[in-house]
Amino acid sequence: MSAAVPPRRITVVTAVHAPSARFLPEAHRSLTAQELPPGWEWRWVIREDGTTDAVRPHVPDDDRIVFRQGRPGGPGVARTLALADADGEYVKILDADDQLTPGALARDLAALDTRPGLGWATSRALDLLPDGTTTGFPGEPAEGPLERGTVLAHFTAHDHRAPVHPATLFVRRELLLALGGWMALPASEDTGLLLALDAVSPGWFTAETGLLYRKWPGQVTGQAPHVDPAERHARTAVVVARAHALAGLGALTTGAR
Repeated sequence: MSAAVPPRRITVVTAVHAPSARFLPEAHRSLTAQELPPGWEWRWVIREDGTTDAVRPHVPDDDRIVFRQGRPGGPGVARTLALADADGEYVKILDADDQLTPGALARDLAALDTRPGLGWATSRALDLLPDGTTTGFPGEPAEGPLERGTVLAHFTAHDHRAPVHPATLFVRRELLLALGGWMALPASEDTGLLLALDAVSPGWFTAETGLLYRKWPGQVTGQAPHVDPAERHARTAVVVARAHALAGLGALTTGAR
């Protein structure tokens, strides 16, 4: 008898801190509702940005979950350290306070697994407001491939706003590792990664909504330091400079089999 074929895996990576931990059960419900093609599975790696006692009680009881803690360094550091437990072919980002929509993982997988020349994928996101209503983002592209440099061109022409949401990112693990994970920034670390990916590899945009992006008073992006003009200028300057530097190096191999 032949040995069973091991499943192929998507690693879902989540950084969490104490204020956002209470949303983990909702994120978990959105993840368990995902349906993947035969032969595929997901693993959820949750890493606390800190070592408190406030997060673990909110981590769902599920054998597919890996929970880790570590000294605080921001969400980018937590996500990058979570890659130590990422052994699948693909990595999907899911922030602790967000929710996947039905079918999001399967659509992400379909975008890349049949297109070995693409390195990453994103999808439409909707803001999930405190009253339960949702609202969309202007300026999203049409569904389909995004050529190298598309995101950077839009970013520089539209007051440093990306045309696709970095919180919806789905990426080949090897490419993510080659770029060093997330940028060492206090914020915009996910935008920095998105622009780095855009600089070295074409991507994909799915027009169907893939993420509900929660807006709530405690989120990091809603705090005053996030919009401090001096810090925002420094963040965007280094994000853009890195993207230009990577673009000058040319395309990276994206893992064609």
